[in-house]
Amino acid sequence: MEAFFKYHGLGNDFVVLDRRKTARDIDASVARVLCDRRRGIGADGVLVLLPSAADAAVARMVVHNADGSIAEMCGNGLRCVVKHLAEHTEGRLQSVTVETGAGVLVSQTAWSPRGVDEITVEMGAAKHGAPNELVDGHTGTFVDMGNPHFVLLDTPPEKAHVVGPHLEVHPRFPHRANIECCRHEADGSMVVTVWERGVGITQACGTGACASVVASALEGKSPFDRWVKVTLPGGPLEVKVQRDLAKVFLKGPATFVYEGALP
Repeated sequence: MEAFFKYHGLGNDFVVLDRRKTARDIDASVARVLCDRRRGIGADGVLVLLPSAADAAVARMVVHNADGSIAEMCGNGLRCVVKHLAEHTEGRLQSVTVETGAGVLVSQTAWSPRGVDEITVEMGAAKHGAPNELVDGHTGTFVDMGNPHFVLLDTPPEKAHVVGPHLEVHPRFPHRANIECCRHEADGSMVVTVWERGVGITQACGTGACASVVASALEGKSPFDRWVKVTLPGGPLEVKVQRDLAKVFLKGPATFVYEGALP
């Protein structure tokens, strides 16, 4: 029997497997079974914790999408992993370092009597392509947050389920892409829905929120070096982008759901 832990970040839900002792990852077929919402546990992805070669890192996180593919990075998933590691390590960790496919990332935890309530993640650097790039009739900006995003700043969020499926697999994106549909609000916040690569529409996407603010700041629609509220279907996150794009910060909750055992 192997323990598993179910978490979600604003409804973006994950199965966490702590395999730091065995150092054995799972394959695509296992990820698909675990994520199946009728025949498995049900989740948007499986987060496997393995030993890290980085001295400062507590663990290495491998992100398995619901379709069995591997994602380089997942902001909501990382917050869930940080909550898990902080609460399962003696000493109430205030800072947690995790190795990801996007590099070694440091997170800060905010504690209450209930445990870790909020996590601020240093998401690393953002890279971007040309603004106002036209792909299959849609104008957007390519942003690399350790994983690929194509941000449509002027496409209503409710259109994500229409434009997402074909843009995800467009030849322009050889590794496929996450697709963000965005709306700017009068108060300076953003409303974003993400079609996630290998998953589809999710309640929230941390890297998608970051990519959206990066693209918006590059267009002069959002400020650099200030927190910007991003409301996703599952709730709000906050993102801050340095002007030189060397660091992007993501702040939001992670919630423990339940734990169980795999046969």
